[in-house]
Order: sequence, then structure tokens, then C-alpha cells
Amino acid sequence: MDYLRVLGQSLDRSGFPWKKLIITFQVAQYVFEGFLSFRQYKILQETRPPKTLEGEVDQETYDKSQAYGRAKARFGSISGIYSQVQNFGTIYYDVLPRLWDLTGTWLFRYCPQGFTGEITHTLIFFFIYNLITTIINLPVAYYSTFVLEEKFGFNKSTVKLWVTDLLKGQALGIALGTPLLSAFLAIVQKTGNSFFYYLFLFGISVQLFAITIYPIAILPLFNKLSPLKEGDLKTGVEALAKRLDFPLKELFVIDGSKRSAHSNAYFYGLPWKKHIVIYDTLIEKSETEEVVAVLSHELGHWSLSHTTKLFGIAQFHMFYIFALFSVFINNRSLYQSFGFHKEFPIIIGFILFSEALAPMDMVIKLLMNVLSRKFEFEADEFAVKLGYSTQLAKSLIKLQIQNLSTMDADWMYASYHFSHPILPERLGALGWSGKEKKADPKAMNGEKPSSVATGREL
Repeated sequence: MDYLRVLGQSLDRSGFPWKKLIITFQVAQYVFEGFLSFRQYKILQETRPPKTLEGEVDQETYDKSQAYGRAKARFGSISGIYSQVQNFGTIYYDVLPRLWDLTGTWLFRYCPQGFTGEITHTLIFFFIYNLITTIINLPVAYYSTFVLEEKFGFNKSTVKLWVTDLLKGQALGIALGTPLLSAFLAIVQKTGNSFFYYLFLFGISVQLFAITIYPIAILPLFNKLSPLKEGDLKTGVEALAKRLDFPLKELFVIDGSKRSAHSNAYFYGLPWKKHIVIYDTLIEKSETEEVVAVLSHELGHWSLSHTTKLFGIAQFHMFYIFALFSVFINNRSLYQSFGFHKEFPIIIGFILFSEALAPMDMVIKLLMNVLSRKFEFEADEFAVKLGYSTQLAKSLIKLQIQNLSTMDADWMYASYHFSHPILPERLGALGWSGKEKKADPKAMNGEKPSSVATGREL
């Protein structure tokens, strides 16, 4: 596209202070998100629950929830500073060009002549860089799992399992990253200025492949999937799927409790063959009708085409990213600003381009969260129309208590960070009257917390 070429030429100006601009972006984003966290922290210091929850949550549970929220906020602040120090250190000490030169030296010294091209060099650089950042971030990851989550009773993992998962993740990253990154680079090298069309098609193919291969070859490396046993729950879920014409192929239970007390329920698969996965912790801590109500919400996303719409938006976003990358890939001033004067590696261009795009990513994050919260209300409404209003409301309250989830939020913080409405908003939309007996967290979970976790969650 000519206008992309013209835009690229206009942005490639000798001496343009790309480094200062990107650092300014990073500082501005950090300050803005810190300001939002400060606003939220004041909410986490409240001593009384929102009026909507006064009849549902006892004071002890609310106090624990607030304490958990404050602990996560403090941890987020410290880890954020740690991340900023890493970013500034990487930029100030020219870590990227130094590491690129070092891995290039290793390549020419130890690799055969036929393996000294940019693709092999990039693979070595990328995996060494990833290993370094993983090691640097180990203290943060360890503290999150074995101190913060442990303190509030959520961690079920052991150090051995944590290390094993880490090693598996690194091995999997090499096994999958090698062909994918090699293909990415080869496409850019061989298809000229229109490479972003081919990258887009390649990206779609990778996603379809991942949907197929993940539950078969990757998920079993970390968790065990077992068929859901015969009983009221299986009967209820199958009846729900049949009622909605949901193409259910199999029902699984996943052993999420081996790592965490958090829980989840989700579906995956191709359009004509879907699988539902329910965490064992969700089954253990919920009534049968409540689990079915959770799934009625999840299948509402499918029935209302939310998953299809989000997939479509993701494809548009991917195309726009690759198209804009074509504007920056030959931007010599960007490379030179970060210490690359003789070589202009594709992977470095993509990393620097991603940093320059950060402000736009903030806007997209905000808009996607607005859309996601809209979809959550619609999925709740879908469950209500199926007759699960009471069960869904009770499940939301129970999971909120078991998880010690934040029960109120600053509107600005929530708008930017939250993909789901807060509980009082959802209960209000469900028309919950609060006539049920106040929930007893100890009776509900045997003093073991759980929640609906990330992804297409409740």
C-alpha cells in the first residue's frame, strides 16, 4: 500500500529521538496506571461493604477481601517498579544491541557456516533474551505464588511442581517457538513490502492449529483431563447444551486443585465440535444447579456470538499490527536510536515497534474492556432468560466470597483494568433482591477459597 510506504518514509527521520519518546511513553503509562492504583487503594481501605452486599457478605469476609486486595495492590506496585527498572536498564545500557552482537559472535564461532543467517541468529538471541528475563523475574513469580497467594490460602502448588512447570514452559517455548519464529522471519524476508498479508494468513493458521493441538498435546503436560462422571451435573449440562444446540462433544473435569484453589469453567474447540472443561474446585464448592448456571452464562457467550465477535476483532487487530509493522520495519532512525547502526534485525524492529505502539495499546485495552463488560451483562441476561437468575446470583456471591475478590472498585480504575463488571453491578442487573440468608464462607468452602479465574470467566 502506497500510503503505508509514504508514512514509513515520513517517520524515518535522521536523529529523531525515538529512545526518549519511548521512555516518555513508558513513564507516562506507569504514572497513569499508578494514579489509577492509588484511587483503587482508597476503595480497598473502606471498612463497610457496598450496600448491595451488606446482606450477603459478613464483616470478617469483607475485611479479608479488602486485605487481600491491598496486598495485591502493594505487590503490583513493587513489581511494577521492578519492571520499570528492568526496562530502563535494558534501554540505558543498550542491552539489546550488546546481546545481539554477543549471540552473533557465538553463532559465527560455534555454528556451521550454513546456520549463520539472520533466522538462526534471531532464534539464539530470542531464547537467550527470554531465558534472562525469566530468571530476572523469578523472585517476583515466586513471591506471588508462595508468599502472597499462600498467605491467603490460594496456593496449592509445591516448589517442585512450580519448577517443573517452569521447565516445561521453557522447553515448550523452544519446541513451538523455533518453527513459528522461523516461519515469521522467513515470510518477512521472502514476501517483500506486502509481507503483512502473508503474516496475517499465517497468524490465522497458527490460531486454528493451536485450537486443535492445545488440548491434545499441550494441556496434558500440565493438567489431567478426566471425563465428567455420570450424575446430575452431567445430565444437567448435556440438557443445557441440547437446549441451546451447542455442539457438545465431550465434558471434562480438570485437576486445577493441584496448583490453586481458584476455579474456572470454559469451552474450546472448532465450530462444529466443542468441549466443556470444568475445574474440580468449582464442582467441589458449588451446588449442581449453580455449576449449570455458570455454564449457562458461558454458553451465552457462544449463543450470542461473543466468542466469534471477539475472534473477529482479534484478527482485525492482528492485521492492523502487522500492517503498521511494515511502516516501521525499515525505519533506520528507530534502529539507530537504540544502538543498531550496522545491522537491522527483523525481530529487533518488531520489539521496538511494539514499544512505540504502547499508547495505542492502552486505548485498545480500554475499548476492549468496555466491550467485554457489555458482553458479560448480555451473557448474564441470557442466563436469566434460561431461568437461572437466582442460581447465577447465588453462584456469583459464593464465588466472590470464596475468592476474596474485590467487592467494590473505583470507576476509573475499573474502566481501564476490569474486563468484568464488579459484583454489585451484576447483582443489580440480575435483579437480585438479597432475600437469601447471608452466605457463610466457612460452610461453603470448608475454609478453602476458590474463584472463577481468567479467560472467558464467569
